Amino acid sequence: MDWKDRLGVVYSTNPDFEYKTQEVREGETLPPGKQKLIVGIDRRNRGGKQVTLVSGFVGTADDLKELGRTLKTKCGVGGSAKDGEITVQGDFRDKVVEILRSMGYNAKRGN
Repeated sequence: MDWKDRLGVVYSTNPDFEYKTQEVREGETLPPGKQKLIVGIDRRNRGGKQVTLVSGFVGTADDLKELGRTLKTKCGVGGSAKDGEITVQGDFRDKVVEILRSMGYNAKRGN
């Protein structure tokens, strides 16, 4: 067990005490037809740069990273996929919506 998992725990003198962590379960990934993805643009806290933001993904972190990798490859740019959102560097809203729809996702262009 990693020590960082136990931060904020008070020391116990009880010899029978066992520290238990709550396991966080990731939900199953919905099929592409049931996903409702919103593709928008974000300029906040990015030094004036624009990023295309894909939000609304429901599924595991591995599936999110795989979808992010596919979008970044097809757009030919960098980005990231974490916390249920995919960021693609630059303004690629129309292209990302087109790619997602061709993959079977319900994608809608936001702002």
